[in-house]
Amino acid sequence: MIKRQAVEAVDRTMQDITGVALPFGGKIDNGYGRRFQTIFPSLEFNMSESEYIISRAILSTKNDSVDETNDYLIDRFHGEERIYYSIDEAIDDKNGFYPLEFLNSLTVSGLPPHYIRVKVGCPIILLRNIDPANGLCNDTRLICKSFQKNVINAEIVVGQHAGKRIFLPKLPLSSSDDDLFSFKLKRKQFPIRLCFAMTINKIKLRDKQF
Repeated sequence: MIKRQAVEAVDRTMQDITGVALPFGGKIDNGYGRRFQTIFPSLEFNMSESEYIISRAILSTKNDSVDETNDYLIDRFHGEERIYYSIDEAIDDKNGFYPLEFLNSLTVSGLPPHYIRVKVGCPIILLRNIDPANGLCNDTRLICKSFQKNVINAEIVVGQHAGKRIFLPKLPLSSSDDDLFSFKLKRKQFPIRLCFAMTINKIKLRDKQF
């Protein structure tokens, strides 16, 4: 949950940017096909343009809606697809109470999903501070440039490090103590998510890209 004032600030900012006196400047979820066409018009002709991809995003209040929208849009991206699966385990589960299939099905705040679909040119967002001095901070947005079995080659597209190419490895990540689980999940995965769509609390208003 986020504070009411943060949502209201996003609402007013969107109205100011669009000049439309509707909630969030009219940029609210009104169905995949029509919203998709409004935020990503002519996607098939512009998917190779980094500025086009990163200068827009679909906003949602729910993580489930974000995941569904990202899946919908990555389906419409051209080119080779790579799916990366995580390696999951329940820490200190000596009795094997939690089967692997159950761990793989979990969606945990702050952790990447069990499987990540990427294509060249798709937008991704970091979920961890990896190397802040070089621009690799939580919520940094990037464009996927290529991928191999154990590494993703991406380009930072916002901030003072925009244009820098980096290589992302898989990392062992753990759920926080605040999660409502009786165990701690350890997930080895790339610390990223797709970001055609994002939740409202991921917006950085100072980027002024919406």
